[in-house]
Amino acid sequence: MDNLSLLLQAPPLALQLVIEGILLGGVFALAAYGMALVWGVMNIINIVQGEWVMLGGFVAFALSQWGLPTLLGIPVAAAVLFAIGWLAYQTIIFRVVDRDLFTSILATFGLSILFQQLMNQIFGSDVRTLESGLGSWYFFNSMVSISQTKVLGFVLAGVIAVVLTVFMRSSRMGQAIRATAQNPRAARILGIDTDRVYAFTYGLNAAVCGAAGAIVVMAFTIHPYQGLIYTVRSFTIVVVAGLGNLPGVIASSFGLGVAEQFAGFMLGAEYQNAFVFLLLVVILVVRNLRLQRKREVLR
Repeated sequence: MDNLSLLLQAPPLALQLVIEGILLGGVFALAAYGMALVWGVMNIINIVQGEWVMLGGFVAFALSQWGLPTLLGIPVAAAVLFAIGWLAYQTIIFRVVDRDLFTSILATFGLSILFQQLMNQIFGSDVRTLESGLGSWYFFNSMVSISQTKVLGFVLAGVIAVVLTVFMRSSRMGQAIRATAQNPRAARILGIDTDRVYAFTYGLNAAVCGAAGAIVVMAFTIHPYQGLIYTVRSFTIVVVAGLGNLPGVIASSFGLGVAEQFAGFMLGAEYQNAFVFLLLVVILVVRNLRLQRKREVLR
């Protein structure tokens, strides 16, 4: 209640939380769109989604340790993660594409544990970040500050989202992905190599998450065990927005980012992640109740 009183007495603090939430939501949108893509095209709930973000962050971090420019980490992380995602599909994921959702959840959960332990062995469990050298802008007598690094990360996330949208609408592979998502059997009859489409889609999802991870390590922090919270955030956003609804994914991402910031301020930073899990449970319960009301009994 003390923090609520503080917000009421100092409205610029609320503005600060909204800005921080929107900047954070831009990164959420990239990871969530990748999950929606894989779920919609391949019918797989990708529990390893957050680990792709974490891996992208560590690729960018490793490049910076070798003296390469920080921004170069974004395209390199995307390329490396595309290759790893393609390899993961060819060795593991293709075995669960036509199976039930529970099987795909188990397979991707195993992958997530493998990546967590691998990064822990290589980099250790310490929290990592990259120093961009950028400063902050200050407003309202310094009551509101905007990190230039976070703004840069938000802009880069927007550029990646635009490029991805153009690719899905204009390229032949993008059209093949959309056709496969609508009806895989009809796509095969029309001569589309759906297995290649699945492999590319899974690699593309990993690449998008890798780019998001490179932004995360630049604007925020990473460590080997943070993947789960990004997976839960992505799942929450996709459940709210629905599959194939990019504007909905973006709006939900911003909403979740802002809600997280207010929850962290009101309840304390240690409860911020718990709030995300609680929000997911509430959303699933509400959606389940709505589905039950729409069911019709055959007599």
